[in-house]
Amino acid sequence: MPWKSPHGTPLPDWRARTILMGIINITPDSFSDGGETLDATSAIKRTEILLGQGVDIIDLGAESTRPGAQPIDAATEVQRLLPVIKGLREKFPKLAISIDTYKASVAEAAIKAGADLINDVEGARHEIGREGSPMARTCARLSCPLILMHRRPAPIEENDFWPTLLSEIKTSITLAHQAGIPPEQLWVDPGFGFGKTPNQNLLLVRDLEKIAALGLPVLLGTSRKSTLGLALNEPNPLKREAGNEATAVWGIAKGCRMIRAHDFSHLGSVIKMADTLKDSPNWRPPSL
Repeated sequence: MPWKSPHGTPLPDWRARTILMGIINITPDSFSDGGETLDATSAIKRTEILLGQGVDIIDLGAESTRPGAQPIDAATEVQRLLPVIKGLREKFPKLAISIDTYKASVAEAAIKAGADLINDVEGARHEIGREGSPMARTCARLSCPLILMHRRPAPIEENDFWPTLLSEIKTSITLAHQAGIPPEQLWVDPGFGFGKTPNQNLLLVRDLEKIAALGLPVLLGTSRKSTLGLALNEPNPLKREAGNEATAVWGIAKGCRMIRAHDFSHLGSVIKMADTLKDSPNWRPPSL
């Protein structure tokens, strides 16, 4: 069955092609674009650019998750998000809007304001209690798709990397299932750059089929991250597009179905070509 927005907003079919998710950070302190989009007007302008690049889903984040970022409370996060959600929904009624948050109360406020899905960097593991995961229970109650990202406070020992990683992702999936979220509403994200060494980040992409084997569609987000900078010897996050493109192509070949990035001006064509290569036994050239 296809995944569904609680509002009936059309969501792209990940079985047909790789989905493009565009990042918009409504924060003053994100690592590569902090302060660029702090209100609805600037977010609408950035969304227009991303839609022109072929983006399917806009992912709004109101709290920076970069290493060392200062946490904010739920009220501040909601205060940043709601005007932007309202502005985007009025301007783009059929736009699929994702919210990057790990707080259940923020997710509920955003979905009620018109957002369509939640991208949880804590994989529904934040503030788990006797009744399970607050985030998973909220998304189940609101009939909202949920992306479960893997994050941990410190890197895993090299010898235990894959067993521990897969076990923790399975825990997130179990929490979502226990809350009543149907499988077609769930995605997984291995969390490139979150609680992993640079070598482990590269392993995630190289062996991404191990994540895809869990049976849920996979999102991959490597855009502008420091591991790419180390591999390319490029300190400027805005000049790491070659890393974005290479990891996207490899990830798609290994089973990724959604790419999350800041800019698709060149990356969009790279992804289209990767999809064509992957589908080459069935591909037919379009009629001219």
